[in-house]
Amino acid sequence: MTLTEPTLTPPMTPSSVDMAQIFAAHAERAARIDALRPGNKDRLFDGLMAAGITHVTVTFDGAGDSGQIESIGAWSGETAVDFPATEIEYAALTWDDPEVEMRQLSLDDVVEQLAYDFLSDTHGGWENNDGAWGEFCFDAAARCIHLEFNERYTSSELFTHDF
Repeated sequence: MTLTEPTLTPPMTPSSVDMAQIFAAHAERAARIDALRPGNKDRLFDGLMAAGITHVTVTFDGAGDSGQIESIGAWSGETAVDFPATEIEYAALTWDDPEVEMRQLSLDDVVEQLAYDFLSDTHGGWENNDGAWGEFCFDAAARCIHLEFNERYTSSELFTHDF
């Protein structure tokens, strides 16, 4: 009989990662971002009204793990109009800096950013698997944003018959 050394490695030391701390930091960051949204919306609606834009429509579509804004249209009543070259302040947090950064963005860039933010907040993963499509309406006069969201899914049904 031959004596051999064990081949199994010793157990790993317990992880020193504090998941509770990571989740708490994420929740704090999300709350800070949420707190910036009302000011960003107010500046956007003020900018749209000053430009004579009554509402903006944003269409989006996604599936198979990718999604995008398809179109952004500006309207003055029933007439399509171009976005002016106007820029407004947009408050944002970056991943590498805890301080709020004020950016100068065009009106249509702010619309696009808010649309992506609201999609992520309300329907995270909208672009995955079968995906989703829909439309936002940014109503400047009413100072509200309406979302129509259509989710795609695959369905199967089992039918059994005995004859």
